[in-house]
Amino acid sequence: QQEISPRWKRGVTAVNSAMGDLLGQRYVQRYFPPDAKRRIDALVSKLIDAYRSSIDNVDWMSATTKVEARDKLSKLAVKIGYPNEWKDYSKLRVARDDLVGNVVRSAQLEYQRDLDRLGKPVDRGEWFTTPQTVNAFYNPTLNDITFPAAILQPPFFDATADDAVNYGGIGAVIGHEISHAFDDQGRKYDGTGNLRDWWTPQDAQRFTARTTVLAAQYSAYEPLPGEHINGALTLGENIADLSGLTVAQRAYRLSLGGRPAAVMNGFTGEQRFFLGWAQVWRGKIRDKQLREQLLSDPHSPNEFRANGVVSNLPEYYTAFDVRQGDKLFRLPDQRVKIW
Repeated sequence: QQEISPRWKRGVTAVNSAMGDLLGQRYVQRYFPPDAKRRIDALVSKLIDAYRSSIDNVDWMSATTKVEARDKLSKLAVKIGYPNEWKDYSKLRVARDDLVGNVVRSAQLEYQRDLDRLGKPVDRGEWFTTPQTVNAFYNPTLNDITFPAAILQPPFFDATADDAVNYGGIGAVIGHEISHAFDDQGRKYDGTGNLRDWWTPQDAQRFTARTTVLAAQYSAYEPLPGEHINGALTLGENIADLSGLTVAQRAYRLSLGGRPAAVMNGFTGEQRFFLGWAQVWRGKIRDKQLREQLLSDPHSPNEFRANGVVSNLPEYYTAFDVRQGDKLFRLPDQRVKIW
């Protein structure tokens, strides 16, 4: 952003900061119908089934660690759309002619909420964002994933699109967040969020052997002349992208129940799945911003998030008949498989 935001936007930001849940209720009523939540809930259920199967079949994880992984997955809490309980703002006095007073009273109310929590059990249903926030995240200390209503819109989720597109879009993004529970950072927390490493040293070695190849793959990408992606800096997010898309693809197949997917607009179900993934990462970026991203952002640039992952999935090669000599072709022994 090259200039200060318009006054009206700053005003909206101030109100959103002070009364986010109140605005969230309006947002949900207007933009997040019950049917959308039902579809997302069903999609998440298939993703968890696919992760459970992946844990059972993965070859780098020991039997004892698989027991821990299944236990952690069973305790994963999923927060979709909006909180079950909204914050109460009935004690907040808002005056149209008292901006400073409104800000102060809002801060005092939030401070009192924090004080009221002292000495009480942790509220595992609490939300740390608002429904109108476009974001998604995994919280290791609570072992939960949060997907606010605002991210459940195109290009991530489209209520008018078929399941193939949505599994490739929001399905892969949800899978990305779930994978953080089982990566090199998630291994440090158990199913209840306690700090405890539940991997064996051998698990860690086998995992590192695979991810080292992935880091090298991304380090070879050159978004700007002479400027490469930092494969070590972006490794955690690249692992999550690969894991998320891999498991989402399996979840999509589970959703078909053994039935063949219909061909739509000339594309098979598998092709629509990967197109859904690609559409998530469409974007434009200035060279200056891209250089800054390469230096400090743990996420790879969008183009390489889209293309770097699919080049490791056998299903992508089959879907689009990718062959040696094609731009995204990687030799089979160079393809990374984690789940």
